Amino acid sequence: MKKIILFSLVAFSLYSCKKTSEVTAPTDGISVATKAKIAALGFSTANVHKTADGYLVEGDILLDDEILNSTPDQSLLRIAENEQYRTTNLVKNLPRVVTIGITGLGTAFVQGTDLAISRYNALGLQLKFQRITSGTPEITILGFDQAASGGYITLGSSGFPTKRGDPYNTIKMNTNAQAYGSNPSVTYVGSVIQHELGHCIGMRHTDYYDRSYSCGGAVSNEGASNVGAILIPGTPSTANAGSWMLACSNGGDRTFNSNDIVGLNYIY
Repeated sequence: MKKIILFSLVAFSLYSCKKTSEVTAPTDGISVATKAKIAALGFSTANVHKTADGYLVEGDILLDDEILNSTPDQSLLRIAENEQYRTTNLVKNLPRVVTIGITGLGTAFVQGTDLAISRYNALGLQLKFQRITSGTPEITILGFDQAASGGYITLGSSGFPTKRGDPYNTIKMNTNAQAYGSNPSVTYVGSVIQHELGHCIGMRHTDYYDRSYSCGGAVSNEGASNVGAILIPGTPSTANAGSWMLACSNGGDRTFNSNDIVGLNYIY
């Protein structure tokens, strides 16, 4: 998840995908073959970053090797318009309590995690969350330190569930002061964790059909996606203001809107 950082009227810009010759060495270190896989999954190949865990795309989505090499049933796919969308992979073995642990983060991140957990659990879903302080959690929240670049800063990142039906196991939260300030707001941090947990259980960005809806700038469609962009019945066919899964943060407290709740209750 990203937010816009204003630097003396620095405007948001999207990087267009350029066709690269097979014999041309990529300038960003990402191979043509890897970018082809990312594009086939329906994600933008602009501004892809290689990490120790895989490839970070669209600001906060981590594609690991399993997802990158997956070929889900495309009969389930649909090109998005404006509705809530989920991935092909969801958390299985319901009802289920998913445990969360926090490593090396301060009080605001701990309290933010508790806030996000309470918001999910208040919905009465078959999928619930519980923070633990001992044992091995199913999702670990830990920190990284990365300053703003190009007018944007990454607030957090996560990935999608496994094929076997387990939630993605890691959420990384930015501890750089440019992300949340020197005295982070619990509701702000909690809202980002709430968003990243959404990816961990299989939710795509609500506005993936047009990231400019929450991020500004030119119209940009993230793609139909082999990993899944499945319409959730009962969610709207018009722009969905305030959704917790919008691609870019509004810089404050953002929780579930009524359509988010419909979507979550439908799948969990």
